[in-house]
Amino acid sequence: MIGAGVHGASVAFHLASSGVKVMVMEQGAPASGPTGRSSAICRAYYTNHYLARVAKVSLDMFRSFGELTGGRSCGFHAAGALYLHPASDAPGLDAAAAYMNSIGTRVKVLTPARLQDGFPLIDAEGVGIAGWEEEAGYADPAATTVGLLERALELGASARLYTRVLGLRARVGSGAYVSLAGGDELECERLLIAAGPWTGELAAQLADPLPLSVERHYVATIRWPAAGEMPFVHADIAGGYYCKPEGIDMYCLGPLTAEAEADPNQEVAGIDPEESHRMAALATRRVPRLKDAVSTGGWASLYDVSPDWMPVIGEIAPGVFVDAGTSGHGFKLAPALGADVAALVVGMHVDADIRQFSPARFATGGSLPAGYGSARILG
Repeated sequence: MIGAGVHGASVAFHLASSGVKVMVMEQGAPASGPTGRSSAICRAYYTNHYLARVAKVSLDMFRSFGELTGGRSCGFHAAGALYLHPASDAPGLDAAAAYMNSIGTRVKVLTPARLQDGFPLIDAEGVGIAGWEEEAGYADPAATTVGLLERALELGASARLYTRVLGLRARVGSGAYVSLAGGDELECERLLIAAGPWTGELAAQLADPLPLSVERHYVATIRWPAAGEMPFVHADIAGGYYCKPEGIDMYCLGPLTAEAEADPNQEVAGIDPEESHRMAALATRRVPRLKDAVSTGGWASLYDVSPDWMPVIGEIAPGVFVDAGTSGHGFKLAPALGADVAALVVGMHVDADIRQFSPARFATGGSLPAGYGSARILG
């Protein structure tokens, strides 16, 4: 398999746990791509029923990460998450909350009055309804990825790190030959491409091009001495941004909406002052006391996204599979989703609902509903 981001590491973990021989190829270190720059919010707040179920199991895995990985830590913090919606989202949120609660994900739907009573720092202007997910939180993306991959290696997986894949060609019957920098060529009966923004260009060597695009997304950081008063994650769907704690006195802020396209083979420009100002202005409008916060910079990275912002998972050629298109919400799904992707790759029994994410849906004009308005990453 290609890719040692959190999705590749998770699939390797589940394959190795089942006794399947697996090799992970990665051009850098584990989580050295977009995974390592993820805001790493962990939630099960989804409109899609399959993703809601998978995300709930993933949250359970974050909480029991040490037991699953031989004592390793993923840095999970159970902070809770607040979602602020315009009034037009009320019917969808009511339906989604009913389903989430039915499967054990505790979500409370709040009126603006209840929101103001429970979260006095939040200015409820423009918020018609809100959701509170008490067991959500955030984790360390690099520690999560490394923990899963190291455990996979202990269970029998192997890895070729700092090794770039130069080319792919079809293998008769099933799978592919993988040409690596340095001259080696590997033969695999089954191949999974989980290479984030590079998935599209690799997959195109073996199948029809996938409608995946790459976007540059940024994260602004601010320091606020009173951060202890707002220890939870919040996503302002009406305002178009999210905010999560970072350490004891900082927050990460990022957009919930689509951003400019980018070339994955070019250096990613860092965050600029205008982008930091934009995020700070949005956050201060919603949390007025953040006017006392100080900008501390931030970073930018790449998203790989599909036309409907939903996962692209499935077979694209005999024995060749992709797991892509999940940027913006892929981290929180990865621990449990990896089990279904692993089962799909080796032909074991799998939840049939994963097949809705087949790459073939785009050829027939199919599109999956996702999220609320332009906040597509809420799935």
